[in-house]
Amino acid sequence: MFNAVIDAPFGKIGVRLEGETVREIVYLPGSVANVEPDSPLAKAAVEQIECYLQLASATFDLPLAAVGTAFQRRVWHAISAIPAGAVMTYGQLAKEVGSVPRAVGQACGSNCFPIVIPCHRVVASGGIGGFAHTGGDGYYRNVKRWLLKHEGIPYA
Repeated sequence: MFNAVIDAPFGKIGVRLEGETVREIVYLPGSVANVEPDSPLAKAAVEQIECYLQLASATFDLPLAAVGTAFQRRVWHAISAIPAGAVMTYGQLAKEVGSVPRAVGQACGSNCFPIVIPCHRVVASGGIGGFAHTGGDGYYRNVKRWLLKHEGIPYA
């Protein structure tokens, strides 16, 4: 199912490959068993993710699968330009890509490459906002809180 599953401070992170590309990165609960990387690409993905988990300013250089709609890819490209330690609101990002906040939120929630495309850096104008198509508190919102705190941006 996964080409690698590693420990993270908030649970686990799974990596799926498709050919010579990363197809998906998934936040998983801590109860999921670890999986040793099964290829050089899976190992590179794990190494880069682990580097980020240690140093928030770490960057990624992974071949990502060509997924998503043209609009989603435009939003993801804009998200990728948000540096570690900074955030944008859904509204600010919507203005940048010529759209509306709800559509940007939907594109963020459909991001197959969290951490690499740092959708956690997109927040609501009045708070942390949702994460991974979820609202309210819960596992994914706690992951978003950890990632932001890791980058020096505290959210309650």
